[in-house]
Amino acid sequence: MTDLTATGGVPGPGRIGRVAIGDLLRRAARRFPDRTALTDGVKQITFTEIERDANRFANYLVARGLKPGDKISTICNNSVEMVKALFGIHRAGLVWVPINTMLGPDDMDYIIDHAGVCFALIDDNLHAQPERRAALEKRKVELIAVDLTGKAKAAGLESFNDLIVGQSDIEPEIAFDDHDLAMIIYTSGTTSRPKGAMHCHLAVVMAVMSNAIEMGLGRNDGITGQFPLFHCAGHVLLLSYLSVGGKMALMRGFDPVVAMEAIARDKLTVFVGLSLMYQAILDHPRRKEFDLTSLRACIYTMAPMGRPLLERAIAELCPNFVLTSGQTEMYPATTMSQPDRQLERFGNYWGESLIVNETAIMDDDGNLLPPGQIGELVHRGPNVMLGYYKDPGATEAARKFGWHHTGDLALIDAHGEVLFIDRKKDMIKSGGENVASVQIEETLLAHPAVANAAVVGLPHPQWGEAVSAFVKLKPGVQASETEISEHCRKTLGGFQVPKLVRILDEMPMTATGKLRKVDLRNRYVDHFGTQG
Repeated sequence: MTDLTATGGVPGPGRIGRVAIGDLLRRAARRFPDRTALTDGVKQITFTEIERDANRFANYLVARGLKPGDKISTICNNSVEMVKALFGIHRAGLVWVPINTMLGPDDMDYIIDHAGVCFALIDDNLHAQPERRAALEKRKVELIAVDLTGKAKAAGLESFNDLIVGQSDIEPEIAFDDHDLAMIIYTSGTTSRPKGAMHCHLAVVMAVMSNAIEMGLGRNDGITGQFPLFHCAGHVLLLSYLSVGGKMALMRGFDPVVAMEAIARDKLTVFVGLSLMYQAILDHPRRKEFDLTSLRACIYTMAPMGRPLLERAIAELCPNFVLTSGQTEMYPATTMSQPDRQLERFGNYWGESLIVNETAIMDDDGNLLPPGQIGELVHRGPNVMLGYYKDPGATEAARKFGWHHTGDLALIDAHGEVLFIDRKKDMIKSGGENVASVQIEETLLAHPAVANAAVVGLPHPQWGEAVSAFVKLKPGVQASETEISEHCRKTLGGFQVPKLVRILDEMPMTATGKLRKVDLRNRYVDHFGTQG
């Protein structure tokens, strides 16, 4: 505050009143120095170890000449080193730009260029991928490695663990404000390129505090960590549990046996996963070998769970199930269902708004609608993004009428719960990943035989939605569905490749020449079967 009139000439508290992501770890480490904060298989890491190495990495970054506001990426899957690095990045006042390791080299290159990334931490096995390495070399990004497979030295890279040796374990004195930019997380939008959602320290910390309260988190809680930390969901869960003295069992992807081993070994109290993960555990022939009775709550996210599966999971795994929802632009979670209502309401009920934000339904003219009426789901609260990086037009559209617009159609019922109806944005959510249909369509249209293309999400028993492509070939040109699928596989990330490619004689069109995707969805809605 520069104008002190309102406070009678008294300035604000300055640094002593700061809200900062890195402070969450320091406070937890002082309260719980010897408690286990992370597990990675049988390996256990204490709060003190993370605190010490986060400070060492922060000091290393400062010594390398990086300044507050500089952009630094992680191109990493879950690891202890990644967690230490994240806190070090925040403590050095840098802007974290996580890169989804499942993206293809083109999207990775776009993010690095668009954000102006100058420095990156990368897993050595990812650096070993020729196309990824070539893209990084082209941008002249300075690299250090998480030496997961022992390939860092041979590739000429410094390893994270080696470079922090000898660095001071005292946190560097870096001046920044709680509204300063802390991270840019790129999320696939309805355009062909990802958009960078900018968040400040305050937004993330407020979301963490809300989650801790709403989920009733305590120091004896532990959660499964199969969600990638480069996603806002995995990141905020890590912070939420560590902030209260809890722990996370890190995993690199989901394997039902690995997850069950972690629950039994570490006495984890919360499992978080997609519907397909619960199905895999329930159906696994070795499930009875593992003691899963420590679970007090189970969280499912990204999409609702089918009624037969939910009823079975509540009966066989844990009585307390909740659905959480959110998006990168509103640091999650924004809504959460209640355990006592799980067997009363099925389908797309997303639950109630959390204490960190308000939730409402708005029509196209900016009017808030009463319960029971369908409109766009909107939010407002301190967890909202600062805006889209270098995109004032998209930012303005997202905050029209003074609320954040989700692009989702929904209603709020008489119980105050959000019922999701459909998406205004043409977005597919497959296996927890956002997939922009426009980007897939552009790839399909780049095939020399394709005249027209439409991509939709069809219900899928494992992925929630399956990326499904429909194409019309050019007259007199031949191509097989397999050939078109392989064309996509060459340029897209694995989760973006269509699980169905269907060549049609004619595409459904409106009178004005626009594709009618709703006709394709309706025609093929049962192609993959229904979730049960």
